[in-house]
Amino acid sequence: MHLAPGFPDDPTMRQLMQLLHEEIGLPERKGISLKTAINLDLGCDGTDAEQLMQELEELFVIDFIDYDAYRYFQPEGYDVFLKRRAKGRGDKIPLTIGMLYQAIKAKRWDTQELESL
Repeated sequence: MHLAPGFPDDPTMRQLMQLLHEEIGLPERKGISLKTAINLDLGCDGTDAEQLMQELEELFVIDFIDYDAYRYFQPEGYDVFLKRRAKGRGDKIPLTIGMLYQAIKAKRWDTQELESL
């Protein structure tokens, strides 16, 4: 794994990267930055995404105030009818390592704040 210049090197980031490695795997030859999207770049989706977010909540005690998994992840076993019901949720928004890092530091998930980074 190649970390981008200026990538944070503190205990919180090391713990986050360890969790990402254990839960979804990190590519050995691909560069990783704060803008790397775990959903779009690393392929985290479905039950893997659900499990990762639960682990984040428990390990780092994050208050997921307005977190909406459907903004970022496809559900396991794509359902055409679910997509119709979830209008406006077809295109997924990148969920970046930087967003996770900031949520951990703030101890809360504020969608508008995190997506504006």
